[in-house]
Amino acid sequence: MPGEQSTNTIDASRIDFLNGLKRSHYCGSLREGHAGEQVVLMGWVQRRRDHGGLIFIDLRDRTGLVQVVFSPEIYREAFEKAESARSEYVLALEGTVRQRPEGTANPNLSTGEIEVLAHRLKILNRAKTPPFYIEDGIEVDENLRLRYRYLDLRRPEMQQALILRHRAAKSVRDFLEENGFLEIETPVLNRSTPEGARDYLVPSRLNPGKFYALPQSPQQFKQMLMVAGFDRYYQIVRCFRDEDLRADRQPEFTQVDIEMSFIDVPEILELMEKLVVKLCRDTINLDVVQPFPRLSYQEAIDRFGSDKPDTRFGVELKDISDIAAGCGFKVFASAVAGGGQVKGINASGCGLFSRKEIDDLTAFAAIYKAKGLAYIVVTEDGVKSAIAKFFTESEMKDIVSRMEGKPGDLLLFVADKSKVVADALGALRVSLAEKLGMVPLDHYNFVWVYDFPLLDYDEEEGRYVAMHHPFTSPREDDLRLLESSPGQVRAKAYDLVLNGVEVGGGSIRIHRRDIQERMFAAIGIGEQEAVDKFGFMLEAFEYGTPPHGGIAFGFDRLVMLLAGKKSIREVIAFPKTQSASDLMTQAPGYVSPGQLKELSLKTDIKKSPKNNE
Repeated sequence: MPGEQSTNTIDASRIDFLNGLKRSHYCGSLREGHAGEQVVLMGWVQRRRDHGGLIFIDLRDRTGLVQVVFSPEIYREAFEKAESARSEYVLALEGTVRQRPEGTANPNLSTGEIEVLAHRLKILNRAKTPPFYIEDGIEVDENLRLRYRYLDLRRPEMQQALILRHRAAKSVRDFLEENGFLEIETPVLNRSTPEGARDYLVPSRLNPGKFYALPQSPQQFKQMLMVAGFDRYYQIVRCFRDEDLRADRQPEFTQVDIEMSFIDVPEILELMEKLVVKLCRDTINLDVVQPFPRLSYQEAIDRFGSDKPDTRFGVELKDISDIAAGCGFKVFASAVAGGGQVKGINASGCGLFSRKEIDDLTAFAAIYKAKGLAYIVVTEDGVKSAIAKFFTESEMKDIVSRMEGKPGDLLLFVADKSKVVADALGALRVSLAEKLGMVPLDHYNFVWVYDFPLLDYDEEEGRYVAMHHPFTSPREDDLRLLESSPGQVRAKAYDLVLNGVEVGGGSIRIHRRDIQERMFAAIGIGEQEAVDKFGFMLEAFEYGTPPHGGIAFGFDRLVMLLAGKKSIREVIAFPKTQSASDLMTQAPGYVSPGQLKELSLKTDIKKSPKNNE
């Protein structure tokens, strides 16, 4: 009624938690040029210092710290309130920016030339004593950090990592917008399909007994977008894989997903290099030179023992199989005769390694199924080795020459199947380089690896599987081998590697039904199964599908490397542990019997304290 006060009217004076204050500046933004200005700041107490007559509070927000001074002689009320402030209290204050007294400037602080004389203070919220210090460089168990992630994220280094992540995403979007790409979302709830890692399954209440799968990637949908005529698509998308975790894996992760039509490998690599160059410049002001080096898969394996080569240092693998084939050392000769290899690396300057150190290297190689690690020490007087007696003088001279050995070097060899040799020596070269301080930490070496095998033989399952995914196109000149010699077929696939870490992978896709059906047959997917699982895709290929290809960048990994971190958990706001659990929210958790009944599900796992950890 007119003249009556509505019962829904909010009395603003009763909920004015900010006491009429409105933030004018961020703490870390103040400089000498602000001297004399009245400012309103809001943030957390980093530390409080009582200097007998004056109270100093370092106030923190996401931009940095600023020193605030409270004087009882000038503003007593604010001073008295400041006396009760403690670490992590949330404050709002008003004051005057002034130059710090001569000799008290802090050169290590961006705001170190000034301070704020506070004349008004409001304590917005109090805080319990945190379980660890809210500062950089702390030694705290990671599980404790994840349990109190909201506190961990207050630390400046964590905030800077997430700010860098934001800048990276913006840089990617800006570049792709400038180059004619459209950001299009794809479904999160999809059908489970074979190949790849295990799916995360979601039961359907409306379709009892049926399940959705969370996407491991939007692969099929982005190809459907190419069929639909959206010739330049991208998405910064969440993906899900139920796999064993490690430092650079999470059950849910983010990738920059890109697809293009009417394009081939050279154009894709050139365009993606430009994207990476811009990304590096926008985030860490790093100038990366184009074009990036390019290695075939086989060259990467031959030289570095890995399809993810770290090219920041040498220590490349050297093949001595031709020398070893006719030697008197049975281990070497037998490996070559059996179709294997003998390769080695030069641990330059390590000739004085102790027997224990060499035994440790042998044990390390054994992790990668190497049956042993032969070694030769090069000295001024020749070589020292237990295996030297099995070689002629000429053979030993050729081996040392091939290995580019010089006095003081330790030559290490593995003789086995080619995969074992590559895996063992590839890992050993990286381990040695790190141990010897040979890896320049301020270098960012990008390299493309291409011409991967299309298929990989799975010994356990006794069949071929797709090395990347079953929609990868074979090279046209190898297509004739798909049925007769599937292991020899090369894929039109490419990976981008940064400092030994794969940060992106892509391929030209199959766009014809007949070739896609041949690919399915090669990996053991029968005609009916192909129709059941991928019928919509096969049908779409009959309605005019353009040639297309793309790439997906592992956004978390890329940001991790640019931020100089060793784990992607450091650049994800709320990550999971290695057991795929969230220590802050206690996910995953049990659900009620009623929820299970709605979903037509039963479980025979009984709830217990151990199960709920």
